[in-house]
Amino acid sequence: MKLLRFGLIAFITLISVTAIKAQTADEIISKHVDAIGGKDVLAKVKSIYSEGAANAMGNDYPSQTTVLVGKGFKSQTSVNGMDIIQVITDTSGWAMNPLAGQTEASPLPAELVKKGQASLHVGGDLVGFKEKGFKDSLIGRETFQNVNTYKIKLSQPGTEMIYFIDPTTYYVLKVDSKVSIEGKDVASSVTFSNYKKTDIGYVVPYTMGVTNMGYDVTINYTKIEINKDVDPKIFMMPK
Repeated sequence: MKLLRFGLIAFITLISVTAIKAQTADEIISKHVDAIGGKDVLAKVKSIYSEGAANAMGNDYPSQTTVLVGKGFKSQTSVNGMDIIQVITDTSGWAMNPLAGQTEASPLPAELVKKGQASLHVGGDLVGFKEKGFKDSLIGRETFQNVNTYKIKLSQPGTEMIYFIDPTTYYVLKVDSKVSIEGKDVASSVTFSNYKKTDIGYVVPYTMGVTNMGYDVTINYTKIEINKDVDPKIFMMPK
C-alpha cells in the first residue's frame, strides 16, 4: 500500500512539474505572437496608420500615428490649434511641443531615440525579443481587471518591462516599463483593450491608456489602416 501511495504521489508530482514547465515565458510569448496574427501575417505589415482622439483631463484632442516599419514613427496630437509632434526613425528622432514652449523641432537625445525605436517594429518588443537583445522570464501571476494574468518580464541593460498577458486570449492587457534615460529611471504604464482584427489579419488594440510622469491619457482609435502608402519625408525634421 505504501509503495502504491508513493507511486501515486510521484505520478501526480510528475504531472504537476510537467504542467509547470509547459508554461514557460517563451511559450506564452509564442502564443501571444500567434494571437495577434502570427509571424507570417506580421511580416506582411509594412506600414500602420492610426487615427483617433487622445483624451486628457476630460477633453478630446485629434491624434494620429504613422509607422513605416523599420524606418519611421510619427505621432501628432492637435491641442487648441497647436501640434505636439514626436518622431523616431532608425537613425534619429525629434520633437516639438508648443504647449511646453518648444515651438521649433528639436533633436531627441540618442538614448531616448534608442529606447523609442521599439515603435518601429510590428507587435512591439515581444515579437523577436531575443533578436532585440532582451531576456525573458515568467515572474508569476497577477490579477488585472479581473483577469489572472501571466506576468512576463523582458529586460536588457537600462530597460525593464513587465507584460500582463491574458491566459485566455494571450493579448497584452498592460505593460509597466522602467527605462534609464540620461541617468534617471523613468517609469510608465500602458493598458490595452478593445482588440480588433485588421483586414490583413493583424490584431491591434483600439484603446490605450497611458500613465507617464503623473499624466493620464486615453487614446481611442477610430481608424487603423495597414499598408497605406507612406511618404518617408514626413519623418524629416523641419529646418
